[in-house]
Amino acid sequence: MSKLVTASQFSNPDEAYEALVDAHRGLSDDASVALNARLVLVLANHIGDLEVLKEAIALAKTTDPHKR
Repeated sequence: MSKLVTASQFSNPDEAYEALVDAHRGLSDDASVALNARLVLVLANHIGDLEVLKEAIALAKTTDPHKR
């Protein structure tokens, strides 16, 4: 069984973050939400492991800053 990797896997994490921010630049709020939804589905498919996906969902839910 695979385990969710939470350590950065990018050789340049800042560049990865910048690519995500740039993808949203100039988009409306609705278009940005739609992009995120499509990106989540593409990356979930790339993971291809339901247990890892469930771990990622659980982690994302526990780190939601709006639930403080």
